[in-house]
Amino acid sequence: MPPVLQLKGITKAFPGVLANDHIDLELNEGEIHCLLGENGAGKTTLMNILYGLYKPDAGEIYVRGQKAEIENPNDAIQRGIGMVHQHFMLVPVMTVTENVMLGVEEKRNGVFLDRAKVAARIREISHDYGLEVDPDAYIKDLPVGIQQRVEIIKVLYRQADILILDEPTAVLTPQEVEGLFKILRSLVAKGKSLIFITHKLKEVMALADRITVLRLGRTVGTVTPSEVTPERLASMMVGREVNLTVSKKPPKVGDVALEVKDLYVEDERHQVAVRGLSLDVRAGEVLGIAGVQGNGQTQLVYALTGLAPVLSGEIRILGKPVRKPTPRKILELGVGHVPEDRQRHGLILSFPIHDNMVLCTYYQAPFARGINLQEKVIVANAETLAKQFDVRTPNVFVPASSLSGGNQQKVIVAREFSRPIKLLIASQPTRGLDVGSIEYIHSRIIEKRDEGAAVLVVSSELDEILALSDRIAVMYRGQIVDIVPAAQASKEYLGLLMAGISPADAAKSVAPVAAGEVERVF
Repeated sequence: MPPVLQLKGITKAFPGVLANDHIDLELNEGEIHCLLGENGAGKTTLMNILYGLYKPDAGEIYVRGQKAEIENPNDAIQRGIGMVHQHFMLVPVMTVTENVMLGVEEKRNGVFLDRAKVAARIREISHDYGLEVDPDAYIKDLPVGIQQRVEIIKVLYRQADILILDEPTAVLTPQEVEGLFKILRSLVAKGKSLIFITHKLKEVMALADRITVLRLGRTVGTVTPSEVTPERLASMMVGREVNLTVSKKPPKVGDVALEVKDLYVEDERHQVAVRGLSLDVRAGEVLGIAGVQGNGQTQLVYALTGLAPVLSGEIRILGKPVRKPTPRKILELGVGHVPEDRQRHGLILSFPIHDNMVLCTYYQAPFARGINLQEKVIVANAETLAKQFDVRTPNVFVPASSLSGGNQQKVIVAREFSRPIKLLIASQPTRGLDVGSIEYIHSRIIEKRDEGAAVLVVSSELDEILALSDRIAVMYRGQIVDIVPAAQASKEYLGLLMAGISPADAAKSVAPVAAGEVERVF
């Protein structure tokens, strides 16, 4: 029996970049085939070609043994190929039924939308695959794990039997990840075939039937989980040995560097997103904040860095009360900020790298004399930092927009970490990055902690929080529900807190973790 899907010699070039270089990939019926690779390895380009968003420069696609010309997503859907995107393509104010039928509307008497017929089909799909979704629920009222089920139902409703899932666990709790894996296995058991894109090596080892690794636009190899270790996969991805554990000494904790008391902050819709939150971070420690995205973490960081006003409460940095903070005022207090959205708040994409390296200090000596910028000094600074922080770029004169996501992040890290900071606030510091970049940024964060800086890390990646933190706080609906020493925290306990279970009830459900037992592999 031929594979249900074959990509042969797929090649795609963009100006100055060979994104896919004669890539071959096969997907068998009833298989979960995981696709791994660094940022810029060509994974997304390859899947966009398969889904009809790009046209290859060379190569062929075969679906169930027949050559297929896929010009657009409709062509892909007609051939039974569906894609579940990392960022959900759902309309929050519409119901599950309305979202599922959007674009393929069922009509009664040729005029009226037949919501009842679509809802019945959704219930049928939910029952068959264990998806458990209420067709009448509004998307805005559903947790992210259920919203993801809606995305899968959308694909199944369109009768897809080849599913592409792009980073599907990025915003899920550990319990939701386990639930998703059960759903994916049930899909395979009923004859579906899956391409699963992720950078999380443990997920690949737990889920994949086969694994294909891409590097620099080429296929490095295809293996099975029984043939490799996570360390071997990481080295295949980046072309060198990668340390998958965060090496760190016990913290040498000093004075309180950040103190927050009874903080209230609104979101962009003027809804209270942070509710009476209190915490402190001490010099020489990493306090990690865990939580499913959308529980107030973003607004907390905005308030601490001057990007959003504070409704009420108190913020003290290095013992000084901060009233009506602005980004410049916060930075001048000795705070470094690695923002959640690097392109919106971390860089000016049209500016060259050398200017982005001094966004916080361009008006200070030695980069300025009065109102005159010292271009030679700015360029020399950027060249030094690019080398020191391994920013891979042809030169420091190219715009930041030309860099990969990992290298954009390194520009921000280089700028913030090269200043004499006493407090580092890092929000989603490795989101969307490959294992090589994750290893690098984690090591730099621990270096800052060991130099005596206080570090606040906010991440939706629970493995990252466990790996970096000395203490872990869990946020749920704008509040801190518990703060625990990292050495005593289990993924199961933290995952229950992230899902809204009280500390007392969560403690009853999981066994305690002995010191040193927490797994540090990301």
